[in-house]
Amino acid sequence: MITTSPADYRAALPAGGRLLGLDVGTRTIGTALCDSGWSFASPALLVKRSKFTADKAALVALIAQQQVKGLVVGLPLNLDGTDSPRTQSTRAFARNLADLDLPILLWDERWSTAAVERQMIAEDLSRAKRAERVDKLAASYILQGAIDALASG
Repeated sequence: MITTSPADYRAALPAGGRLLGLDVGTRTIGTALCDSGWSFASPALLVKRSKFTADKAALVALIAQQQVKGLVVGLPLNLDGTDSPRTQSTRAFARNLADLDLPILLWDERWSTAAVERQMIAEDLSRAKRAERVDKLAASYILQGAIDALASG
């Protein structure tokens, strides 16, 4: 099941469980995990993109290791809410993960990278450190937004 509805996603996970957040980029996939009670999200691995089969294998290993029950994939919409070529690519990526038999929530990520960048600049991190961490932190920001919505709904 792939949905943009937090209510439908929540219904697919009546017992909760750990979630894996994904910030799917062209060169990397930032990942984040949350606790089974959906309270807080934390950055996890950074997967360097290569062929899809290798990317998927890395995600499958993380899913098994962390006993993940669902996925939250950041959806890079245009500022006006419409789809872009990157949005279509991300939807295709999610469809290619559908055979994992985990519910997938597509979550609006329009402001995630900008918010994370502002936070790291405020913390006075160097440009190199920011580049190294931005995708994992963006995945955490995306996942936190989703679990906040799931917990309140």
